[in-house]
Amino acid sequence: MGRRPRIDLAGFHHVVNRGIERSNVYKSDEDKNKFLEIVCKACKIYKVNIHDYCLMDNHYHLLIETTSENLSLFMRQINSNYAKYYNKKYKRSGYLWQGRYSSWYISDEEYLYDLFRYIEQNPIKAKMSKRIGEYPFTLLATIFSTNQEIIECAKHSKLKNEIEYEGIEERLEMRLSKKELKELEVRQNKKPIKTEYGYRYEKAKTLEEHFDKSKTKQQRNDAIINAIEDAYTQTEIAKYLKLSNSAISKIVLESYKSVNSIHGT
Repeated sequence: MGRRPRIDLAGFHHVVNRGIERSNVYKSDEDKNKFLEIVCKACKIYKVNIHDYCLMDNHYHLLIETTSENLSLFMRQINSNYAKYYNKKYKRSGYLWQGRYSSWYISDEEYLYDLFRYIEQNPIKAKMSKRIGEYPFTLLATIFSTNQEIIECAKHSKLKNEIEYEGIEERLEMRLSKKELKELEVRQNKKPIKTEYGYRYEKAKTLEEHFDKSKTKQQRNDAIINAIEDAYTQTEIAKYLKLSNSAISKIVLESYKSVNSIHGT
């Protein structure tokens, strides 16, 4: 199977890297703060915004927005500089990271908000916290904190700017079910297609095919969720169905509630 192409296109990216052989890359809070310091310095140089992050002991998640095609340069500076710091501090040599890094281009807002949920719920999955915003090395924890300052490179975070909107925090708190995690994995493995407007991901069906058998309201709502899972945006679906964006958002939110209720999350 061919390697999925890495996309350096300006825009939103989910980036993950792990310690070699899944070993710890942070041994203290000081190490995690140093990593964030290095990230912010690189953001300033390459004009990158941080929209979310989570630093676990043996890996990290960054949700970033690049303004030019420089993702590789940005990540090389972060991983290289932190490895130098870590090796010097702990008197070691050799590779720190498992590989270069993994990244996924984020082509729409629904995908973005699913990733906010995924990233912020990482500490819960690892049994390091019970609720979102409790684990200190996530962006949401600093947003909620009254005595911890948000890092400079995340001051324009979409998560920070929208957390007060109705329903956002409620959506973030909804645990990702096994079905949703599988759908997220499928979405991340979709083939990226380059168009004259940038990159998008291949879709399994047209909107006409998604909705051609929707005779009832419930069938239509189910088709809306299926279309979103097929990488269509809420705006595209709203326009096709001649509904408002808020109506589509309400249907999606109710679906998330129903799924999580069934799976006991």
